Amino acid sequence: MMKPQRVCLYTLGCSKNLVDSERVLKRLEDAGFEAVHEPSSTLRGDIVIINTCGFIGDAKEESVNTILDFAAMRTDGRVSCFYVMGCLSQRYREELAAEIPEVDRWYGKTDWDTIVSDLSARNALQTPVFDRKLTTPPHHAYLKISEGCNRFCAFCAIPLITGRHRSRQVGEIEQEVKMLIGRGVREFNVIAQDLSAYGTDLEGSHSRLAELISRLSDIKGVDWIRLHYAYPADFPMDVLDVIAQRPNVCNYLDIALQHISDPVLKAMRRHITRSQTIELLCEIRSRVPGIHLRTTLMTGFPGETEEHFEELMEFVAQQRFERMGAFAYCEEEGTYSALNYTDNVDPEVKQRRLDRLMSLQERISQEIQNEKVGKDIRVMIDREEAEYFVGRTEWDSPEVDPEVLVEKHPSLRQGEFSMVKITEALPHELMAKVI
Repeated sequence: MMKPQRVCLYTLGCSKNLVDSERVLKRLEDAGFEAVHEPSSTLRGDIVIINTCGFIGDAKEESVNTILDFAAMRTDGRVSCFYVMGCLSQRYREELAAEIPEVDRWYGKTDWDTIVSDLSARNALQTPVFDRKLTTPPHHAYLKISEGCNRFCAFCAIPLITGRHRSRQVGEIEQEVKMLIGRGVREFNVIAQDLSAYGTDLEGSHSRLAELISRLSDIKGVDWIRLHYAYPADFPMDVLDVIAQRPNVCNYLDIALQHISDPVLKAMRRHITRSQTIELLCEIRSRVPGIHLRTTLMTGFPGETEEHFEELMEFVAQQRFERMGAFAYCEEEGTYSALNYTDNVDPEVKQRRLDRLMSLQERISQEIQNEKVGKDIRVMIDREEAEYFVGRTEWDSPEVDPEVLVEKHPSLRQGEFSMVKITEALPHELMAKVI
């Protein structure tokens, strides 16, 4: 019997991209290929697919460099066929195709499902649209509930890449969750470009996020649900009751705020003011005691003055976000900002402000971590390493948030919960032992 041809898929960018890659891998397997994700072994005549990111300058540069690396392998025969998909090729397909002819075919964000039919005539198998081959540890998965975005923030190219917001039907998402539970998944990290808008394009034209999360939390086998990438304007307040009342919905919310100064928020086209933002955060913390908030902020947006930045620093010091990331503004062609503003903040000033902001957050994170020392906390064990088992609390999303390093104990198992006592705190890690 002939050995199936191997297809190696490499994913760049966010967890939303990863879900697309997992769907491609499943379709390839169903069509008879050996489908592997980011193999460490040397490529020898394999088919390669790169799923690219095109969000900001650094991500685009990484994607282009990765494409060029594999293009060289295509030229010298180590790769038999080379495809590119994802955000970068969605936006720059024609330009890239002219510059890098070694790529056999380019796909975007919406037509990648034709890769299998282009590779093989064995695409008769009816793989459900949501079925996928997980690349995460078997006990947790990302759950993408919508695609696209209608917000058109001044700095963001995502709507130009992914198109308008499109929600998936509740029933289909429930089917996917039940399927994944059958394969051992217990933790679901719900993701979307704009979680707040979920359902606004479905029947009723209002946010159905609370309804969706309630129905998912009712499914037997769902141990953790965690919410990512909410938008502060038009935030669906009814989802707070679901978080507060459902024990398997984590006290966690990822909500990108970007800035707090009114002139900057207006220039960013964020559709929210400083006072409205602070009122929203107060309401969230009041209705969900103990919630951990993750946010993302930006420095150096066009027109940001030292006064605007100091206002941001004061805001972060007062709010004490449990989790926070930040980045310096990078002009993206075609966005409202690129077309209408001058990128007038010096790069060194952007970076200095970013460094100050993250230094402040480092101190806040350490203080919040210190508050957990001596407490008994439930953790999910992700993996075993040489000296520790590595786990996470309900307040920690995979890859981006702190981990808990637990002293080795015979009761610990990957994918299982354990009660541990926190013995030491570092800014981005907790040390613990089994109770």
